Amino acid sequence: MKRRSFVKSTLLTGVTATVLPAMSKATEPAPKTAEYYELRVYSLKNVEQQKIVEDYWRDIAIPALNNLGVKHVGVFNEFKPDAQTRLFVLIQFNSLNHFSTVTESFDSDTKLQTKGAAYLNAPAAAPAYERIESSLLKAFVHMPHLEAPENKTRIFELRQYQSATEAAGKKKIEMFNDEGEIDVFKRLGFKPVFWGETVIGPQRPNLTYMITFDDLEAKSAHWKAFGSDPEWKKISAVPEYADALLVSKITSTMLAPTIYSQI
Repeated sequence: MKRRSFVKSTLLTGVTATVLPAMSKATEPAPKTAEYYELRVYSLKNVEQQKIVEDYWRDIAIPALNNLGVKHVGVFNEFKPDAQTRLFVLIQFNSLNHFSTVTESFDSDTKLQTKGAAYLNAPAAAPAYERIESSLLKAFVHMPHLEAPENKTRIFELRQYQSATEAAGKKKIEMFNDEGEIDVFKRLGFKPVFWGETVIGPQRPNLTYMITFDDLEAKSAHWKAFGSDPEWKKISAVPEYADALLVSKITSTMLAPTIYSQI
């Protein structure tokens, strides 16, 4: 073989050996890495505070988060508040590293700090809110990505299951992930938005999830169907999954999305 042909053949072989495996990997589906969510709850005492907080999220925070790769930010009021509404904000992050990057970008963005001064630098005598309660949640393996519902008039239910011990909390998560409880919700049309384990936040150990309905009548009908569903009865009848063992408290909060909410 001539030297020129030998070199050409060797180069082609080397390129093929290098490029083809890379191309094969590039076409493989990306692993379903679990997302993380920050759930914020703002305590507000009057409409002035609510306006400051909502203006900040609508005009400044949401556009900035979207530019940093956050696909969905949900902002919700209580559906029927007892007094001044609390504001709920749900922020979707691709990973813990994404959460860290976004947080650092917000802290170092001088333009954002200036634009958001009414919220970020409100005087102590006239604060923008009374308090923020914040939790960091890790998405469940069986639903690793947030699923935003169709953009139409609807209400949301935010549910939290608290457990007496970490072991009980993990067992309840196993019930959703491995035994098919999430699938029951989806099959019955609850249109779940996310399921998350609280890794940092109050009232731990707990898990939190969000489901959605057209209205209160639909909510009642869906939960009635869930309670009588044969598959749910089969799962809940397993002695080790009894609520008395795994769940110490359930809270339910009905929410209405703001007009600018992305969820």
